[in-house]
Amino acid sequence: MKKQDFVVRFAGEGGQGVVTSAEGLAQAMAQSGYYVQTFSTFPSQIRGGPTWTQTRISTTTVLSSGDDLDVLVAFNEDAYNNHKDDVGDDGVIVYNSGDFSVENSDQALGLDFAELAKQTGNNRAANFVVMGALAQLVDLPINILEDFNREKYTRGRPSDDQIIDSNNMALGLGFEEAKTSGFNLGELADAIRPEGDQILINGNQAISLGAVAAGLEVFIGYPISPATPILLWMEANLVGEGKFVYQSSSEIESITSLVGAGYAGKKAMTSTAGPGFSLMGEGIGLAWMAEIPCVVVNVQRGGPSTGLPTKTEQSDLLTALYPGHGDLKMPVIAPGTVEECFYAGLMSVNWAERYQGPVVLLSEMALSERNQNIPKPDLSTDLGENRQVYQGNNGYLRYDGFELSPMPIPGQSGSYVANGSEHDAMGDTTHLPSRHIQMTERRFSKLDLLKDGSFESQNSDASIALVPWGGTKGPALDAYNQLVADGVDLSWYYTMFIHPMPPEMIEALRQKDLVIVPELNYMGQYASYLRSEGINATAITQYTGLPFKVRRLVTEIKNLVSNQIKVGV
Repeated sequence: MKKQDFVVRFAGEGGQGVVTSAEGLAQAMAQSGYYVQTFSTFPSQIRGGPTWTQTRISTTTVLSSGDDLDVLVAFNEDAYNNHKDDVGDDGVIVYNSGDFSVENSDQALGLDFAELAKQTGNNRAANFVVMGALAQLVDLPINILEDFNREKYTRGRPSDDQIIDSNNMALGLGFEEAKTSGFNLGELADAIRPEGDQILINGNQAISLGAVAAGLEVFIGYPISPATPILLWMEANLVGEGKFVYQSSSEIESITSLVGAGYAGKKAMTSTAGPGFSLMGEGIGLAWMAEIPCVVVNVQRGGPSTGLPTKTEQSDLLTALYPGHGDLKMPVIAPGTVEECFYAGLMSVNWAERYQGPVVLLSEMALSERNQNIPKPDLSTDLGENRQVYQGNNGYLRYDGFELSPMPIPGQSGSYVANGSEHDAMGDTTHLPSRHIQMTERRFSKLDLLKDGSFESQNSDASIALVPWGGTKGPALDAYNQLVADGVDLSWYYTMFIHPMPPEMIEALRQKDLVIVPELNYMGQYASYLRSEGINATAITQYTGLPFKVRRLVTEIKNLVSNQIKVGV
């Protein structure tokens, strides 16, 4: 039977082409009609250090990066020693025999990556040597990789043909070396091309595209991993009349400038990670207090402090909900897939405009770096929402009443004070208890405008529910599908709209005997948040800096379901 799924991990030192190899393979296979997903993890130094990237190729939608490896490509001995135990029983290890040797392994295929690349006249062709060997291992037609090579390196430069020819030669050398070894993993099934146009994109790019689709006009950011690519994307693409991108000198400058842009009537966004988000807390509180639209993207990484700056985690949820002092609770959108990153970027800008206040888009490192092919969004219609703008005469009371009111734009009618102190209807500072009551209730009542978020549900009659959030969605859904196939009575609920959560979803979860929440943090933050909403939630936690393996989730969920059934009996 042909293979429907293929997982390969490239491991070595930063700078050896580990990430390039994985992303190149993913791009080639996506162009051929396969579904692909990558996962990258690397140290925080600029160059060097242990790095690995995993590519999963499938004939159906890829939910997780995969547990067991079909192939490990080890660029050095440390990579071999650290990752060999993740190779499946029928898997193969392709190792760089020019760097180290492997003894007593009937799973290992040695290739001298550098020497084979030299034979092509292009020392940088080692990645194509490896891809050629992989093609042979799964009986993949070599022309798929040759077509990718030709498309990638046809750039209108005099050296294009030379590079293409040397890369094709490297593919052939790798293919033949693997062929003589006798290793073969079985033929990869033909691609079942997805319907409609597809794009290969990562989470940071998808967020950026979504925000631009909503009409983003201003982006101000300070570089910080793993959010920096959003700033770089905006610098290259948010251009033209009425658009402004600026690299600030600090996160405090970013958020205060953002508040100014929102006050001036612009759709504005910044991006950061945990340490920077903490610095933005007071500025976010100002935007909440003065009712000024803006979006803060927090791409989560391991913490606290510098923590694990290039590893993934889901430990900023409580900070995102409550970033400042006093009574405030942020709207939070946390996408779970690369495709959802686009719609999260879109909806975060729309939400900010709609309720006239700050919105937090909570992504995470695993999503930011993950490359995946997704349906190409339809941008033929206007997807953006615009704030209500005051069109009347002067004398307008901006903060009158308990509900949203139209927002004046500087230079137009309706002058007011955008005040961070408690204020009256005009915005002037006041300490009157009655005013603090009115303004507090006004600020919270506006959140009712955001209760239109969608959610997913399956098998809703089951008394036990699996409810992941963020990037844990994929592995959790993979585990859920396996458990249901095994006869486990379990329901599925999911939404990227963390707060406000869709009211129907909250009510449904309150009726469950148990809600199981897989999440990448120590404290069980989403489970804690659900318990505050009257839901009996318990967390499956992990804080390794890596995503869940599906196998572990299946085991832990099954145990929790079994224990709950015993308690019920």
